Amino acid sequence: MPRPVPAASRRTASAVTGRTASGVRRAGTPPAPGLPPGTDAGALRAEVLDWYATHARDLPWRGPDRTPWGVLVSEVMLQQTPVVRVLPVWREWLERWPEPAALAAEAPGEAVRAWGRLGYPRRALRLHATAVALVERHGGRVPDDHAALLALPGVGAYTAAAVASFAFGRRHAVVDTNVRRVQARAVTGAAEPAPALTAAESRLAEALVPDEEATAARWAVAVMELGALVCTARSPRCPACPLLARCAWVAAGRPEHEGPARRAQAWAGTDRQVRGRLLAVLREAEGPVDAAVLAAAWTSDPAQRARCLDGLVADGLVEPLEDGTFSLPRS
Repeated sequence: MPRPVPAASRRTASAVTGRTASGVRRAGTPPAPGLPPGTDAGALRAEVLDWYATHARDLPWRGPDRTPWGVLVSEVMLQQTPVVRVLPVWREWLERWPEPAALAAEAPGEAVRAWGRLGYPRRALRLHATAVALVERHGGRVPDDHAALLALPGVGAYTAAAVASFAFGRRHAVVDTNVRRVQARAVTGAAEPAPALTAAESRLAEALVPDEEATAARWAVAVMELGALVCTARSPRCPACPLLARCAWVAAGRPEHEGPARRAQAWAGTDRQVRGRLLAVLREAEGPVDAAVLAAAWTSDPAQRARCLDGLVADGLVEPLEDGTFSLPRS
């Protein structure tokens, strides 16, 4: 439990931030750094939180019985992958490896096998490395400290903030693509956020986070959910949005995106498809696979297949064995 803040400290914080003890901004004070003039952050938060209370999806990594490990696994799986694809794999993963120690005791290739067709399978290796690090550094538990989370293998700024917030209720700005899109439209009036996260976006996200930790953690997931379900990239459902009346983008007439068009990633015939085919063969095999079997998985371009196999070996996803066969990584 956090220690109570002495009254003198609260008064000092109020003088510095321009907020009352309840977190409400005092009249006549300038907006927080990062907020455009005229932004009513309190009203914006309240409307999003009220919407979330009614419309939040019932997802297992949000439930009252969630574990920090389950939250961490979900956050890694959800990167660039929709919820509908993640749900069955997440459930199977947590049933097999309910704690980090269970995964750490397995060969990393088993993580790749269980990853199935989620895509970007290096994430499976990173989760295995994270499980090993959790056992070695933290007694098999996911730490609640942001810096300790950030020091884990493959855990970046977003994932560390998300786990600290969603698993432990800490106050952090959790900024993914959905959050950036809501901010861009509702607050700055742009159709889409910048191609990559900017310092201005980070300042805006931080300024919108409520002061109180529990509310801040709920805000983090609520604004993300709004971007995923309503303020979507291609077909935003503006009439269903709780921010419709205060959305800067709607008020500006919903101007078109001025930057370069974002193209969907191709799949057919790409190296990603070839790598997926080769990994599928190895995942489905009970043991090492002969080179001829892998060759049969992609016959249209042998040079491309060889390049992709070399890439999988370099990424640690495939292990070449001394007898000329190949397997998922064993150590």
